[in-house]
Amino acid sequence: QVQLVESGGGLVQAGGSLRLSCTASGINFAIADMAWYRQAPGKQRELVAAITRGGITNYVDSVQGRFTISRDNAKNTVYLQMNSLKPEDTAVYYCKAVSWPEWGKGTLVTVSS
Repeated sequence: QVQLVESGGGLVQAGGSLRLSCTASGINFAIADMAWYRQAPGKQRELVAAITRGGITNYVDSVQGRFTISRDNAKNTVYLQMNSLKPEDTAVYYCKAVSWPEWGKGTLVTVSS
């Protein structure tokens, strides 16, 4: 069974930075494409960034140039470095192994203006 544990969220002022981590178990992490999603209050969950097993990345336009997704296969962990944070980045952030249905519990990011 896939387990995903996100961490690193918190309260930060606009313009600040946070690094989220997600550790996966129950899958062969090295061959899994991974992604970060977020869900803001009253909105649908949206894809933020993804990274293939080969390290190819893509981002939603609203975070391009500010967020960086990366992975450490030795630690079964995917990261999301978030810089120049804006109040509209406030959301619960979730990671997901793309080919599996399970979700973690998420980590809350709150950006104050």
